[in-house]
Amino acid sequence: MLFVSVLLHELGHSVVALRYKVPVRSITLFIFGGVAQIGAEPPSAIAEFLIAIAGPLVSLALAALFNAVQHLATDGQPLWGLVKYLAYLNNLALVLFNLIPGYPLDGGRVFRAIVWAITHNMQRATRMATNMGRFFGFLFIFVGFLRVFRGDLGGLWIAFIGWFLHNAASAQGYQVKFQTLLAGHTVSQAMSGHCAAVPADLTLQQLVDEHILSGGQRCFLVNRGAGTVGLMTLHRIKEVPRGEWPTTSAAQAMLPLEKLKRVSPDKELWTALQQMDRAGVNQLLVMTDGQVVGMLSREDVITYLSTLQELGA
Repeated sequence: MLFVSVLLHELGHSVVALRYKVPVRSITLFIFGGVAQIGAEPPSAIAEFLIAIAGPLVSLALAALFNAVQHLATDGQPLWGLVKYLAYLNNLALVLFNLIPGYPLDGGRVFRAIVWAITHNMQRATRMATNMGRFFGFLFIFVGFLRVFRGDLGGLWIAFIGWFLHNAASAQGYQVKFQTLLAGHTVSQAMSGHCAAVPADLTLQQLVDEHILSGGQRCFLVNRGAGTVGLMTLHRIKEVPRGEWPTTSAAQAMLPLEKLKRVSPDKELWTALQQMDRAGVNQLLVMTDGQVVGMLSREDVITYLSTLQELGA
């Protein structure tokens, strides 16, 4: 029943997110809670507020429901104990914990929405919310170990939750930092303008020996005649048993052109990175008017980010 309550809590977030056309990738349940993987930032502060508050409201409604039902049971009945657990220990605790104003908890998202509405600056609001998340993470860790030193091993659980909260807030903080750095920069600035091409009939063994080991490149366009027909990556090569490399051509192992994720050179770099995340790929084919003009990989983005940081941009 705990997981059912958590699932309904996360469904509350998801339903409101979909109402604002914010994609929901998945809902993941953990032993200490759950998370709805939202595929994009909310379009406005009010949307963020309503998405964030929906989960706690669902849990609060469940707590009220179970609290009402418990009056139908009498003392000594197992049903009363179960309902009491669901009403107080489960849903009310879920509401109280999630309303802590530290990102990425629901309370932190509500806090971010309020700051966003006041400042009209989502990045600034997110930085403040993630700092609050780090603070509460450290606080939980401190309280947890303090209880351990006093002989209560249950403090380890509190410290673990604090560690998880701190890490999640830090990860979001880095994401906002990177998003801010990449703002205004396009795919054309970070992409690899020259992509090595190999013939479609080249064997994988030849590709490894003559191109990968000698040149260090991990990604190649596969050409047949004057046109590009696919993409060959190190990952695709590894999927083929090593004994078959001498007899398997690049055309047989490549990712066909029609299945490749594409992006235009003038696309925002951060948007392109999100596109990679959604598609679960490590590179995008950069095309203009049906012609391949380059390749954008995660390594390209990381290198570009490092350059921006060194320049203090």
